Amino acid sequence: MRENVLLDKSFKFAIRIVNLYRYLCDDKKEFVLSKQLLRCGTSIGANINEAQDAQSKKDFISKLSISLKEARETKYWIELLKETDYLTIKEADSLLNDLIELIKLLVSIVKSTKENNAKK
Repeated sequence: MRENVLLDKSFKFAIRIVNLYRYLCDDKKEFVLSKQLLRCGTSIGANINEAQDAQSKKDFISKLSISLKEARETKYWIELLKETDYLTIKEADSLLNDLIELIKLLVSIVKSTKENNAKK
C-alpha cells in the first residue's frame, strides 16, 4: 500500500492539536479559543481523508479546498494563542511550521489537480 504523506502529516497534526486542546483546557483553563482550534485543526485531516473517496475531481478539489480553509483558520487561532500568551513562541512556531508544510502540500495538490483537470 502506497504511503500518503498528506494523510499522514494531517493525522499527526490532528494528534498535536488534540493534545494542545487538553493542555489549554487542563493547564491554562482556556476553553473558548481552544475549542475553535480543536474544531478547525482536526477538520484539516478529516476533509483530506474524505477527499480520498471523492466522487469526482471537482469533489476532490472541493474537499481539499475546505482543508486549506480550515488550515488557514487554524493558523489564525495558533497565532492568536501565541499573541495572548497561551502558547510560547517556541510552541506556536513548532505548530505553525507543521501547519505551513500542510498548507504548501494542499496548495500544490489543489493547483496541480485543477491544471490537470483543465487539460482534459
